[in-house]
Amino acid sequence: MDGLLLLHGTIVTVDDKRRIIEDGALAVENDKIVDIGTSQALAPRHAGKKVIDCRGKIIIPGLIDAHGHAGHALIRSIGADTNALWMRIVTPTYYHYVTRDYWYADGLVSGLERLRAGVTTSASIVTSMPRSDDPVFAINHARAYSELGLREIICVGPAGLPWPQSVTRWESGKPERRSVSFEAMMEGAEAVIESLNGTSEGRIKVFLTPFTIVPSVEPSNASTPDFAVNLTEDDRMQARRIRETARKWGVRIHSDAFAGQIRMAWQDRENALLGPDVHLQHCWGISHEEIDILAETGTHVTHAPPGRSTPVMQMMARGVSVAITSDGAAPSRHFDMFQIARTAQATQHILHNHDRYILPPGKIFEMITIDAARAIGMGHEIGSLEVGKKADIAVIDMRKPHLTPNWMPVHRLIHQVLGSDVDTVIVDGRIIMEEGKVLTADMYEALAFGEAEAKALVERAGLQAHMHDPGWGQLHRTFERPVPLPTPPDC
Repeated sequence: MDGLLLLHGTIVTVDDKRRIIEDGALAVENDKIVDIGTSQALAPRHAGKKVIDCRGKIIIPGLIDAHGHAGHALIRSIGADTNALWMRIVTPTYYHYVTRDYWYADGLVSGLERLRAGVTTSASIVTSMPRSDDPVFAINHARAYSELGLREIICVGPAGLPWPQSVTRWESGKPERRSVSFEAMMEGAEAVIESLNGTSEGRIKVFLTPFTIVPSVEPSNASTPDFAVNLTEDDRMQARRIRETARKWGVRIHSDAFAGQIRMAWQDRENALLGPDVHLQHCWGISHEEIDILAETGTHVTHAPPGRSTPVMQMMARGVSVAITSDGAAPSRHFDMFQIARTAQATQHILHNHDRYILPPGKIFEMITIDAARAIGMGHEIGSLEVGKKADIAVIDMRKPHLTPNWMPVHRLIHQVLGSDVDTVIVDGRIIMEEGKVLTADMYEALAFGEAEAKALVERAGLQAHMHDPGWGQLHRTFERPVPLPTPPDC
């Protein structure tokens, strides 16, 4: 009998009953879980399957990162010391200096980081402010994830205002400047959907992703009520075109939202980028009225800690589904969802609510598994270990000093486990990492390729100015001269 049989592990199912099965077993055939229970019960029923001995290990659903950024893995730390200027550094870099090869290299590096940390499904926005004028960027990034055997949701859509946007392409090795209209951005996004959505046996999906749901107001921060008043014609046009295109291709919608935008979007209820087919990242500073709109429309929210003034508890108390994401990985983030979940818990406990009793480990773990699966519309397929669901599984090796004794498994997962403790990863029933070794790529060759592409980008864009010293002995960083910002290359 073909398939896999995981034996003698502690299984954290995250099923409807939230079962934890000691000396548990899980059987896989093709891409699905076909049986789950005790080792004693399953072993005789599944003779002939490849056995994975999970003694001293915890078996969990593959983790889900519902919001991150393609491109960020290879620019990490650049501009980290000038946070107020960070978007003004990276956006011109993405719009004028990246090559097609850069996106494949970033896909390999970010995919490997996620894989080794047990993240089996990820959403990746192409750049910080979405860039869809060259579909090859998204195609190359998805190709890397497909080769690694992971699931990836590629997020593409129109950039923020002003339209048109100026971009530079490097297909010939030389810069070629172009002006890209809103319609051209939408055409590029549709080309990505047509090329990628549902490929790699369904592991690659595409979501439509405008930069924000209301482009006329603050694109990366809260807008005050006197500024966020009424929708403009551009706001209405974007919402209508995104809705029309999403219906045409049958895809979901993902975007950012900040205070003021949800209330404004709801002025055009027919086309508002709100609803059960939408998940919104951030939601900093949103009002009680906007929380009510999210609850009424069934819109999902994703949150990357610390999240500034995100009313996480208030949203969840109103029944809004909230998942935890990395928002990774630049300038100073990572894709280790265990550490990110721990940070989310700590910031809610200490910074935002001063209450250590809220968000216990079980709820936090749901927010990187089943809640995240629901946010991306895949709760019926992934996010828990249940018969009939996809066999997306991570196995944690608990036989380590910081994880001994091996008890209270969910507490241990949230309080002490690190991504580096992941031992084995299975996606669609296929083992893609076993006993810490990636089976689908030469990891060191891929990392060397990523290193070379990152250094080439730094050279092209002149980013050395944003690679600062660590501030030895300084209590407060200061600068001797204004920070230079990247400018488009001479074409």
